[in-house]
Amino acid sequence: MKRTATAVWNGSGKDGKGNLTTQSTTLNKAQYSYKTRFEDGVGTNPEELIAAAHAGCFAMALAFGLQGAGITPDSLEVTATVTLDVSSGTPTITESHLDLKAKIPGITNDKFQEFAKGAEQGCPVSRVLKAQVSLTATLG
Repeated sequence: MKRTATAVWNGSGKDGKGNLTTQSTTLNKAQYSYKTRFEDGVGTNPEELIAAAHAGCFAMALAFGLQGAGITPDSLEVTATVTLDVSSGTPTITESHLDLKAKIPGITNDKFQEFAKGAEQGCPVSRVLKAQVSLTATLG
């Protein structure tokens, strides 16, 4: 299974602008720019999208882990905070922190922590954040 997203950028890094479109078109030419990434502009940015992907992936991985044990959560609310450090002059994503608030009847805290840790380590987005990156570049 493969999913795609396309970014189109026009202009310089600081003064240009771009848009993002996902295969599903949930994002359809969603605006992003220097201001949306490093200031308070209107639009999205790559770090926000990584945070959304990580939160969604983790919640689903945890739900599947619990389901495998015959446990159904009432709710799993996950906030992912992706940190973009710009202090070194080279912007670097340094962390994705997950904050989970769960309502799960009939589970002990020890079991809950075990399932949460398993989902954190096993969700595909957690793993991709540690994965090899590859590139094919074509000029034309």
